[in-house]
Amino acid sequence: MGGVYNGEGGTCHRGNIPCPLVVQMKMAEVGRHTYKLDMRTGVFSHTVVTPHFETAQVLYAHRQQSNLLVMEVLFKCSETSAEPITIQLESSFKPLSDDIVFQNAPDYKGGRHVFGQTISAEVPGGIRPFVHLIWTPIASTLTLPSDQSQFSWVFLVAVAGSDESVQSCYDTGLGLIDTGDLRPSHLSIEVEGAESLNRALIGCMFYLLSSFSSLSEEANAPFEFGGVSPGGLSNGSEDEDYHGHVFWDQETWMYPSVALFYPRLARAVLEYRVGTIEGARANAQQMGYKGLKFAWESAVTGRDVCPEDIYAEQELHINGDVVLAFQQYFYLTQDLEMFREGRGSEVVWGVADYWVSRVTWDPTNQQYHIKGVIPPDEYYFTVDNSVFTNAVAQRSLQFAVELSGLLAHAAPPAWQDVADKIKVPFDPELKYHPEFDGYTQGNRVKQADVVLLGYPLAMSMTPEVRRNDLEAYEAVTDPLGPAMTWGMFALGWLELGEAERAQKLLRKCFKNIQKPFQVWSESADGSGCVNFLTGTGGFLQAVLFGYTGFRVQREHLAFAPLLSQEVDALHVKGVSYLGNKMDWMVKRGEVSVSVRKPAEESGSQEPSAFEVVLNTGTTIPLTPGQSVRFPRQPGQIRKVNSGSYGWPV
Repeated sequence: MGGVYNGEGGTCHRGNIPCPLVVQMKMAEVGRHTYKLDMRTGVFSHTVVTPHFETAQVLYAHRQQSNLLVMEVLFKCSETSAEPITIQLESSFKPLSDDIVFQNAPDYKGGRHVFGQTISAEVPGGIRPFVHLIWTPIASTLTLPSDQSQFSWVFLVAVAGSDESVQSCYDTGLGLIDTGDLRPSHLSIEVEGAESLNRALIGCMFYLLSSFSSLSEEANAPFEFGGVSPGGLSNGSEDEDYHGHVFWDQETWMYPSVALFYPRLARAVLEYRVGTIEGARANAQQMGYKGLKFAWESAVTGRDVCPEDIYAEQELHINGDVVLAFQQYFYLTQDLEMFREGRGSEVVWGVADYWVSRVTWDPTNQQYHIKGVIPPDEYYFTVDNSVFTNAVAQRSLQFAVELSGLLAHAAPPAWQDVADKIKVPFDPELKYHPEFDGYTQGNRVKQADVVLLGYPLAMSMTPEVRRNDLEAYEAVTDPLGPAMTWGMFALGWLELGEAERAQKLLRKCFKNIQKPFQVWSESADGSGCVNFLTGTGGFLQAVLFGYTGFRVQREHLAFAPLLSQEVDALHVKGVSYLGNKMDWMVKRGEVSVSVRKPAEESGSQEPSAFEVVLNTGTTIPLTPGQSVRFPRQPGQIRKVNSGSYGWPV
């Protein structure tokens, strides 16, 4: 679904694919109805209990075979019945869509089959994807015979982009009916002592992973990964929830928490951007610049499909956000193949060329400027020297130079020159970073912007400056701004050791979580994009990188754990770093770390030998399969015997 779009240019939106499992379960006997979404397993159930029987309708997207949807109807009698028991299944499904013209195909192994093609391409002459559906026919009634006490029925839907692929998916589903296993769990992070926080974390991880491709290396992949939109896969039709387009939200807000656990999914994000290189090159050329300009709103081709030109022309920080994701991936995996054969170097170097062509030289101050931009804080337009834009440009230029050294590529001197001399606004009297040239302290801002300098950009600054930035912008941030914002302030206060102040800000996020299924709204009043994955990503990072202090750096994975009073312990399972999987438990006074025996999905050829290096100077070897404990304090996870990295060449 992620790569299926209909409409040209600014009208491009996610294609609406009808679902054959839109079914309501009804019965003559009155019963008690219960609705449940288990976010650990990704299963939704509707259960009806009557005095004589219990029936459950169970729905899930298969986690290993991500092109399969499954509905099970489970029937159980509480006592022997002299008569058969019948329930009705009312289906509202019709193979109709405003975006896809469907037609019938021959049935396949008892399943109905329709296929169609989107009506219009993103660009003239571009690709119009096909969609094929095969599903188990839904009977209007299901009957439990009088001589049986329980029975179950299974209904499948397979979705793919070709006849061959959809048949393969359906065959796989038929083979799984006997086991009926969705599993594994989405669970990677839990807290003890704060149940509402724990529910929120599990919900965030569930919704986020539900918009990515399968966790299985062996799973079918009939559709290429189409990126992650702020509203996920269930939203994004015409004039709804950002049209299903991909923004900076993917790399800045959603990607970091996924990359820390699932390198294969992280690489899929990078490959999505690689697939849009030609569109990014065309965007830059259209604006009169060199290199690559990634779209503010991207679909399939990488050409900007933003309905309003000013955002496409001025939200330049998207380029640096994309490169930051590539840099984080490399530091987590050392996967140079992604940058050689996988064309990651083209992305990094193309963005560097763009920045060099986009800056202007100020001979008076001997600095490079980036003029006429929209910062992350979208309350301001056509400003000069957005501090975040310039800082993320600086970081992407520095990584371009670093990557050149690793790949024996001659980096143009201009990359380092611009990185060294680009203006990063700072007020030496007030000791804080103005949001842009001419910003007046105290003016209202929309969302997290300057506070992102500390994390994720890890810009060097004193604790005093970090504190001043947090205090200056926390006081003037719109309380109805987008949901990811307060998590970044909370993370900043955790950096400074103020756990309770951070916890107060995390509680603000709960206004964006709508019960009963932990669905996120973009704004605290329930308005805006739903289900807002950008908010879930910001919240996850606040806990995952805030409570642990994890920072992905060139030579190590740093940590500085700190919990608030309402959290007794934090469990983080399956952290993936340089080919190893680690499990962490953080308590108030103690931390334990274990490295699993040979890791899967590592993104690296073979696991590295690790050691814990505490800031007190203590070094603790990490032996796979064994847990080590140490008093809670900052430190690093490093490769053994690596005063500096032995980078692959």
